Amino acid sequence: MEQIKVLIVDDHALFRQGVRSAIEREGDIQVVGEAENGAEALAKARKLNPDLILMDIHLPPGSGLEAVSAIKGALPKVKIIMLTVHEQDENLFEAIKLGAEGFLSKKVRAQALLRSVRGVMRGEAALSRQMTARILKEFARLAEMQVGNITTQLTPREKQVLEKISEGSSNKEIALALCISQNTVKTHVASILHKLHLHNRSQAAEYAQRSGLYDKRE
Repeated sequence: MEQIKVLIVDDHALFRQGVRSAIEREGDIQVVGEAENGAEALAKARKLNPDLILMDIHLPPGSGLEAVSAIKGALPKVKIIMLTVHEQDENLFEAIKLGAEGFLSKKVRAQALLRSVRGVMRGEAALSRQMTARILKEFARLAEMQVGNITTQLTPREKQVLEKISEGSSNKEIALALCISQNTVKTHVASILHKLHLHNRSQAAEYAQRSGLYDKRE
């Protein structure tokens, strides 16, 4: 079985030595090199062509984020797991955006780190439960923001029509309720579907209910 080639990047030699010691006991993972800063990491990655890089998020004089960006730009196939002392590190989301496949605490046990290395090479993400929860919360927050941004594109009248659609009203019922013609209702419905990138009024009703745009009526 082909070994997983790993490059360790950290400005603390003692930490690099500890990680190397843990890896060298494994038959399927091999440390091919070490680096202590981002520039050296990029140079050694180009030279050694590792499968995976274990890299500290904080690397003087720049940062691990700069190194991730540079390495992914030069060697997009290389997998990168970022390591941090603080699980609440605010760089988590930026590292993922830049292409890192994992983000782990330096407090992680050796066996868990090794499992993450193998998992990333199988296409899995290397994230602790706490970090996974943070990412899910962030996605939920961004989804809420997106809903708000989309619905601001609707006119006040279109919002009224969408609310009636969410209640299951027909075009005739909407026209009567809003004192407009059915043709005007059809025009508003078409505009709503276009702005929300939906195909029919059933999807519009489901969208409005799922996003919580309107309170459910008793």
